[in-house]
Amino acid sequence: MNYAKIRKFDVSNGPGVRATLFVSGCTNNCAGCFNKDLQDFNYGNKWTKEVEDEFIKQIKNPNVVGVNILGGEPMDQIKDKCLPNLLKRIKEETNKSIWLWSGYIYEDIINCRKKSEILSYVDVLVDGRFELDKRNISLKYRGSWNQRVIDIIRSKENNKVIELEY
Repeated sequence: MNYAKIRKFDVSNGPGVRATLFVSGCTNNCAGCFNKDLQDFNYGNKWTKEVEDEFIKQIKNPNVVGVNILGGEPMDQIKDKCLPNLLKRIKEETNKSIWLWSGYIYEDIINCRKKSEILSYVDVLVDGRFELDKRNISLKYRGSWNQRVIDIIRSKENNKVIELEY
């Protein structure tokens, strides 16, 4: 897996101070994508054990309340086990909340074994492709009104999509 950047203290994605990872690689090719460079799977830097250890160390900072995973497309990171292994470590070593943004919708993710493995560690999923004609800059945590901010834990418990109230 490659990654484009890490933000150690991010307040623009998700509530509170969060650590953010932007993965490289996306097959969605959404019109109006604001991270076009990140569609290339070879863009950025190689994810290594050293980078992962440093990221985990940053997440353990008491000022950091959670983690954001964006891209690129996190759900396209299924060729290797880097992302699921990272998410598992985050949960085991910090138990902090994980938010993930995906152009795929929840219903499709849960029906794909490799993507649902990634989702199994996620607390909040912002799903759906960015759609330029539905763009709304006043929305929290998403770029177009078709996207949903889903409480994954409650959705699993209730066997239906439960959107986060904020």
